[in-house]
Amino acid sequence: MKAVQYREIGAAPEVVTVPDPEPGPGQVLLRVSAAGVCHSDIAVMEWPAENFPYRLPLTLGHEGTGVVAAIGAGVTGIYEGDPVAVYGPQGCGRCAKCSQGKENYCTRAAELGIFPPGLGAPGAIAEYLLVDDARFLVPLHGLDPVTSVPLTDAGLTPYHAIKRSLPKLVPGSTAVVIGTGGLGHVAIQLLRALSPARVVALDVAESKLELARAVGAHEALLSDDRAPGKVRELTGGLGAEAVFDFVGAQPTVTAAGAMAAVEADVTVVGIAGGALPVGIGTTAFEVTVSAPYWGSRAELVEVLDLARAGAIEVAVETYSLDEAPRAYERLHQGQVQGRAVVLPNG
Repeated sequence: MKAVQYREIGAAPEVVTVPDPEPGPGQVLLRVSAAGVCHSDIAVMEWPAENFPYRLPLTLGHEGTGVVAAIGAGVTGIYEGDPVAVYGPQGCGRCAKCSQGKENYCTRAAELGIFPPGLGAPGAIAEYLLVDDARFLVPLHGLDPVTSVPLTDAGLTPYHAIKRSLPKLVPGSTAVVIGTGGLGHVAIQLLRALSPARVVALDVAESKLELARAVGAHEALLSDDRAPGKVRELTGGLGAEAVFDFVGAQPTVTAAGAMAAVEADVTVVGIAGGALPVGIGTTAFEVTVSAPYWGSRAELVEVLDLARAGAIEVAVETYSLDEAPRAYERLHQGQVQGRAVVLPNG
């Protein structure tokens, strides 16, 4: 089969031919319908050789949807031909966190060498994907596999982050979304669907701000050193009750802290390496700073239910498998509107 792999430190991803996978006991083979292209993949490909955590070559893609092509011995509850989404942050299934469905916080994954597809294990930007357990598959129930594939990360990750802050997003509150690309434009829709908060979007690109307005942001502002002051002006000097940073660079994290109100949540989702000091005088009083990771299996079901109800919709650009390296180039250059999606069998 054809697959897109990162094969050498510092090199661009390549389209290659690899052996067709076959399901063993307990495993499920998917014919991939769609796979998302994410900034996390670029972060992996920018990792220096001295502390690169995965084996190469690595088939990319941690967002996947597909149709069950074959099942291994012992698999029950799922059948050939079923259209499904893949839950990415896979764990051991037995620790305390996994038993709650929070496999994103599995306490034994590193010890057991368990990695998400595309982030250590073979990923979804290939014609076929081997899934180790049927519990990682969520039925699509009529959703379009192309527009729903980003929901497995670009939907699930902001949903998990926002859900934790909903008690603070009461009428009259303000939520700020920093970075309105793949995850951020979904976050805006989630905030509008789940809360009465005023939503303020920040980005450095006018095209991304146009997208933010189109999906429901009440205000869309240029993300620069004046942004914290503008947010405080909009809030009568109080600041925002929740700030979600989907960039995570030092300037955006610093700005997030500067615009946070007393008792606000600052949630750093982006992985660009920024950090916010916590202590008396560094932020407003009792600001909570967190850095969540992905989301639970139950939350993925909830996200797909929201999409089915028409509450959220991901803007996508589609590419053939052969065009996948170009999709990564466009993403790296900031040219993708919404989410880039590869159709390996399209």
